[in-house]
Amino acid sequence: MITLVLLASVLIGISLSILGGGGSILTVPILVYLAGQSSKEAIATSLFVVGVTSVVGLIAHARAGRVRWRIGLIFGAVSMVGAYGGGRLAEYIPGTALLIAFALMMLATAAAMLRKPRKAAAHKPAHHELPTKHIVAEGLVVGAVTGLVGSGGGFLVVPALALLGGLPMSVAVGTSLLVIAMKSFSGLAGHLSAVQIDWGLALAITAAAIVGSLIGSRFAGRIPQDTLRKAFGWFVVVMGVFVLTQQLGSGFWTSPWTWATTLALTAAALTWRTARARRRTPAVDPPTEHLSRTENTPRSKIP
Repeated sequence: MITLVLLASVLIGISLSILGGGGSILTVPILVYLAGQSSKEAIATSLFVVGVTSVVGLIAHARAGRVRWRIGLIFGAVSMVGAYGGGRLAEYIPGTALLIAFALMMLATAAAMLRKPRKAAAHKPAHHELPTKHIVAEGLVVGAVTGLVGSGGGFLVVPALALLGGLPMSVAVGTSLLVIAMKSFSGLAGHLSAVQIDWGLALAITAAAIVGSLIGSRFAGRIPQDTLRKAFGWFVVVMGVFVLTQQLGSGFWTSPWTWATTLALTAAALTWRTARARRRTPAVDPPTEHLSRTENTPRSKIP
C-alpha cells in the first residue's frame, strides 16, 4: 500500500508545478483513503507536504523569472493570518464536516477550471500591481480556507493574481507557489497544537511529491494549458464526488430529495447560462431601410 501512496503522491508535485495548485486536493484523499489517516491528521500532513513541495517548485519558476516577489510576499503574509486562524478553528469542527467542506470546495474548483474563459478578458488592460484592499480581502479569505480544510488555495490564488493583479498566467502560477508555501506553513502551525503528524510518512510523501514537481517543471511549457485544465477539472470532479459519497453514505445519494435538488440546481444553472448568453448577444437589426424603399416603390418604376 505504501508503494501506491508514493506513486499517487507524485501527482501532487506535478499538479503544483504545472497548475500552481491542486496539491491538497490530491494529498488529503491520498492520506485518508490510501494511507488510512484520520481526516484532521491528513489535513495537517497535507499542509506540510504542499508547503515543502511548493518551495521546491518555486525555485524552478524563480530561475525562469516567473515570480513577482513583492506581490507574492504581501499576499502571502496577509493569507498567513487567515490560515493560522482557520487552522485553530478546525480544532472545534468535526472531521466529517471538514471533509464534506473540502469535497464541496473541490467541486467548486472543478467548475471554475471547466468553465470556458471569457474572450474579452484577454483584451482587458493589465494592472501593474494588485491593489492593497484586494490583497487584504482575498488574502484573508483564501488563507482561512487553507487553514480550515487543508487546501493550499492555489486555484484561488492564481485567478486572483491573474485577473486582479493583471499578471500573465505563467507568472501567476509561479507567484502562487510562494503564497501557497507561506499559507501552508502558517496553517500547519495552527493544526500542530491539536494534531500529531506521522513525520516518517509525511517526509516520504513529500519526497515523492518533489520528484513529481521536478517532472512537472520539465513539461509545464509543453502541455496545452486548456487541455490540461479540462482534464484535471474532470479528475477533481470524480475525486470530489468520491469523497462526498464516502462521507455522506449511500443513503444520501439514493434519496429522492438529493436527486430532486440536483435536478433543480441543474435546471437553474442552465436557465441562468442561457439568459446570460442572450444578454451578451448583440441585437442585429435587419437592413430595413433598403427594404422599405423597395416596398414603397411602384412596380412600374422597378427595373
